Amino acid sequence: MDLLTPCQQLIIKRSVVNIDNRFNEVFLVFDPLNKEFSFGFRIIDSFSNCFLFHLFKKSSNKTFKTQLHLLNNLMISFSLDLSHALVVTNTSIKNNIAISIAHIHICDKAVTKTIHHAMNVLTTKAKLFPIKCGINQATSIPDISKIVVITDSLHITQRIFDSLLHPHQIYVMFILNKLRRFFINNNSIKFWKCPSRCD
Repeated sequence: MDLLTPCQQLIIKRSVVNIDNRFNEVFLVFDPLNKEFSFGFRIIDSFSNCFLFHLFKKSSNKTFKTQLHLLNNLMISFSLDLSHALVVTNTSIKNNIAISIAHIHICDKAVTKTIHHAMNVLTTKAKLFPIKCGINQATSIPDISKIVVITDSLHITQRIFDSLLHPHQIYVMFILNKLRRFFINNNSIKFWKCPSRCD
């Protein structure tokens, strides 16, 4: 370092600071030591009976119609109870522009509708975002004890409860923290898959 000019030393010091700051930004998003991902503390260990995934399989027309009928009945039953919230999410990506929508209904009335536009975003991140928004808003409504999230991205939603580390950890940790507080009062959430096109 003594062989360098003062100007060169200053450039190197600034470079080291910039590198350190970049690593700090990475660790804010990707934290392998976060307690949400440690065994025994994971939400799937503590609250496995508080959430459920309902798959939607189109193996035959009869099965398809039966599942649509079940989903329709669920929506009707949820529209009759003030303690139940229905969250419907959808994401569309076209020409590198993502449009994410989250609707929240209570007693067959729209409570909120959130629309976000983003450019050059990863598909997984775009699909997790409205689910994150919907859960955040629904769990913040007083006296809600049951939430149903209807999405066409159930495979991505299941990653929320996956203890493996992945690049979208910041969204997952936010959702898990919200759900942990929601589940403490014996509340529940169900995730239903519904394809974008049910024709």
